[in-house]
Amino acid sequence: MINLTKEDLQDLKHQGFSDDEIQKAIVELEQEGLERGYEDIKGNKMSDPRQFAQHSSFATRTDENLIRWQLELNDILERSEHVLKGDIVEFKNGQLVWSKNPDPKNNCLNDVGVQLIMKTISSYINRNTILSDYTNDEINFKVYDFGREINNLIFMKYEIIGMDTEEKRKEYPMLVREIVDLVHSAYKRALMGGERRSLREMISVTQSSQTGGFGMNGQAMAGNPQQKRGILNPARYLIGKYSG
Repeated sequence: MINLTKEDLQDLKHQGFSDDEIQKAIVELEQEGLERGYEDIKGNKMSDPRQFAQHSSFATRTDENLIRWQLELNDILERSEHVLKGDIVEFKNGQLVWSKNPDPKNNCLNDVGVQLIMKTISSYINRNTILSDYTNDEINFKVYDFGREINNLIFMKYEIIGMDTEEKRKEYPMLVREIVDLVHSAYKRALMGGERRSLREMISVTQSSQTGGFGMNGQAMAGNPQQKRGILNPARYLIGKYSG
């Protein structure tokens, strides 16, 4: 149920809408809300939650909004985990699927090694890193320091983590480079606070679109011309103001 205040009514009338148009807009909006709720309920009943199942400890949901998707780095960690495990990527029924290596004895890392590397990079590839504010010099120093430490870590534990043959140790330089590049990319997103700035802009655009391009006082915002006068105009305005 939508109840308008006197200020809301004055705001809409100031835009040129009559009492009859406003009332029709409210009825239409409430009807849309009921229909949308019914469709959501029906969709939830028909959806099989198993379709979103993943086989990685860093699996992500597929129904997150764009802003949450930008902040969620689990998909990067998930892919890294698959690669470190030596999993093979395949396409089945038009979808990308990770399968275990049929010849696991050739994997350069064992389970201990995979967990050690994942624990290390997850301390760097996270929201705390990408939402920070670093200069280019700071990033270069941090990544250089990280590169030295991860190199020493693997070197000191190469037998424990599965690099127990000469053939496996040939992958050592590339493994270090791949790990360092992942961390470096995460830090570059924080260059001069770029990720935070991008996020603020995205939130601003999202809020603007939800309010139909109108500011708090009902005036059309710059770059968002007022819609043609009619019943859809106040309806969309009300959706933006009373949704959520």
